Order: sequence, then C-alpha cells, then structure tokens
Amino acid sequence: MEVPGVADPEGHGELRPLKPCLLRRNHSLEQYGVAASCLEELRSKACDILAIDKALTPVTLVLAEDGTIVDDDDYFLCLPSNTKFVALASNEKWIYSNSDGGTAWISQESFEVDETDSAAELKWKNVARQLKEDLSSIVLLSEGDLQLLVDVPCAELAQELHQSCAAVQGLQNALQQVLDQREEARQSRQLLQLYLQALEKEGGILSGQEETSATCSEETDVVDTGVSSELSSEVTLTNRLLRTLRENPAPELSLSSEELELVAKEDPTALAATLSWDREKTEALQRACERELALRLQQVHSLRALRKVSTRKNLLPEEPSAGSKRARPDPT
Repeated sequence: MEVPGVADPEGHGELRPLKPCLLRRNHSLEQYGVAASCLEELRSKACDILAIDKALTPVTLVLAEDGTIVDDDDYFLCLPSNTKFVALASNEKWIYSNSDGGTAWISQESFEVDETDSAAELKWKNVARQLKEDLSSIVLLSEGDLQLLVDVPCAELAQELHQSCAAVQGLQNALQQVLDQREEARQSRQLLQLYLQALEKEGGILSGQEETSATCSEETDVVDTGVSSELSSEVTLTNRLLRTLRENPAPELSLSSEELELVAKEDPTALAATLSWDREKTEALQRACERELALRLQQVHSLRALRKVSTRKNLLPEEPSAGSKRARPDPT
C-alpha cells in the first residue's frame, strides 16, 4: 500500500507516490520503515535514519534478498511496497544473511529450497555481477569462480547479465580459455620443478641439503614444537584456502586476487607451522603469490588502459573525406 505522495522534484507539478520500504545496515538485524518517492530520497533518509557518516557516502542500496544493486529509479518504482533494502557505506560490501526474507513478492513457503543450491546460486550471481561491472576482473577471479560461471546454463547467465545467449557463450569460452591457460602454466611449473630436482639429485646437492636440514632440526626441534600451536592460531586463512595451499602443486594459480593478497600478508613463521612446511618453502609460496598478484593487476591495468584509448577514439570526430574537402581556387 502506497502512502500519499510528494511533488515531483523535476518540477512537473504532479505528485509522486511515496513507496514504503524497509531499511537496515549490513551487519544489523534491526530494520526501519521509511517511505520515499525516489531512490535519491531513500538514500538520503538511509543516511539520517541509520546514522551513516557523511564521509562514507555515497550510499549504495541493495536488495536484502540477494544483494542486487538498485541504482535506477525505474527499477526502484517497479519494486513492491515493503521491499527490504540494505544500505552499504562506501567502504562496505554486501554479505548474505539467512535472516533476510527477501522482497515482498516472495513468500516464506516458496523460499524453502536446498541451502547448498541456494548458496551456490548466490555465489555465481555475485561473480556475474562483478563481471558485469568490469569485464577485466576475469583476470582476478579464482579458478573456482571461473568454473562456476562456465558451468552455469547459458540462458540463466544471459538473463543475469542482460546479454544475448551468443554473447554469453563467447564469454564462457573466454572463461574456459583462462582456466586452460592456468592449467598449462601449472603443468609447465611442475615439469620445471621435476627437472630441477633431477639436476639436484645428479649433482649430489640434495644429499648435502638433507644432512644440513637434519642437523638444524635436531637443534631447533624443541623450540618449534613449543610455539607451533600458538603460531598456527594467528593464521587467519580459511580451512578451504589452507587445503588448497597444501594439495595444489601451484596453488597461486587457483586463488583469487583477494586470496593471493591474504596469503602474501600472512606471517611466514605462523603459516609454515600451520601448513607443516619449512620456512623456506612457505616464503617461496608467498613470493609466488605476490608475483601472480602483481601480474594479474598489471593485466587488469593494461586492459583498462586499452579500453580508455578505444573509448577516446570512438569519441573523436571523424576526419573529413578527401571528396568533401573544399577545392582550392585555381590560381589561373
């Protein structure tokens, strides 16, 4: 039910109905009822009611159900009354909450789906929206996220991205190529490691290193066992991420840019204790993560620079053709 409206801010003299909505912050369950005639008015009221610091504006409004960004007045007006919104400050990202019942047209009974399927669907939709905002972010995605989008039915992904099936099929082919390139890089690194190991065995280097490490381990074994449990507690990486680091031969190729940054920033001693590795191997992993992250960021910057150049070229006026040039007067 819509409440009486206010004058059209564009000055057309007509009344715009006020749409009742529900607002909350990202990490809060407390909701506030508010009525607004347009999206900008709702943002302004969100800042006042939710006490959002003006320094953290502009505020982004998303649907509490699935994190869909609402940044268009037409879309806002199409939403039903009492739609639930989450107001995000400029330094916040939307986080899914099981407590959100969704928008008004979804009943609780119809929302009873398998939790695993629902989480997977929300995951690929969030990744798809990230690509929609910036296609160059393909480079920064983890292999798991890339595989999610490749496995999504073409029609569903096309509907989410508002693109044709032909365009989405081309996108999925590009995603598969990125996956194939990472797998080729992983195999190349494995072959290089095997080759280096063979050289070490042939030259007798490996035996010398084993004797040195055995001597060091006898001297430091008591100290290591005394602090390993405390250091492991300092590591903030998830179990899934730690399992990827342990099991994958080149884990830096499997991780997203955010995960690469997390691994690179961890304390090497604590990370080594958690993974049951030596410090040298752990530091080598962190250096590999730093190199991979730097490479991906460089690729993203290059893609964005090329896109800006292409945009500027499209905006430049066309050169007049030779036939349209004014003829010079005959000096005779």
